[in-house]
Amino acid sequence: MKRFFIYSVIFLLGLNTIQAQKKSELIEQNQELKYKLDSISRMVSTSQRNEKLADQRSNEYQSQVTELQDANATLMKNLNSFAALSSQNSENINKTMDALERKEKQLKGVTDAVASNDSTAVVILTNAKQVLGENAKVGVADGSVIISEKLDYFFTDGVGVNPSTESIGWIENVAKVANANPESVITIASLNITGEMNIALQQATAIASILIKDFSVNGERIVAIAQDGGLRESLQIKFQPDYKAFYDMAKGDAKN
Repeated sequence: MKRFFIYSVIFLLGLNTIQAQKKSELIEQNQELKYKLDSISRMVSTSQRNEKLADQRSNEYQSQVTELQDANATLMKNLNSFAALSSQNSENINKTMDALERKEKQLKGVTDAVASNDSTAVVILTNAKQVLGENAKVGVADGSVIISEKLDYFFTDGVGVNPSTESIGWIENVAKVANANPESVITIASLNITGEMNIALQQATAIASILIKDFSVNGERIVAIAQDGGLRESLQIKFQPDYKAFYDMAKGDAKN
């Protein structure tokens, strides 16, 4: 009996020891599980934060992409507008260059015409000196060549309307100059000091008539006028460029 009791006590002690060991193991396992749970919770929390940050960054990136798309669309629109404006400016520049080229040609035409007129005046002056002689009263004023002689050389005492026989040779020589330079316009002016413009006009007309009828000068080129000579009497024959034709040419060029 005593031995049984001892065995029972030993069994119970062993059982208690086993139970205490299992409890310790359970507590240890519980602590380990709790540690693992805490670790997993931290991982989950970290993952959630990272996910939130990723979503936030994704939204930021999406916003930046949208802004870039809008900026690109604006840039393309501006680029198209610039291309259209550049094309328009290029067209305007071409038009301006064409207009300048036309004006340059017009200016060259006017310059050439002026140079031609100056050259013609030199030719007429030289021709008049050769035909009428070096002592002839020939001069140049405002691009025109003027041949002059005293009025009483043509009309006795500077009056009357019938040219003297002696003056016919002089008129013939003027006709030679006129026919040698068919592009010029001829103005015949009778200048007197009496103020009798009617007689002065008849005198100029008489000289013009001889040039036309006797020496075949084109009458469309001749203009007869009367002028107040102030203190001098003379007959002046002026050879000048055809300014009307020159004006018509310049006007025609300006329309083109």
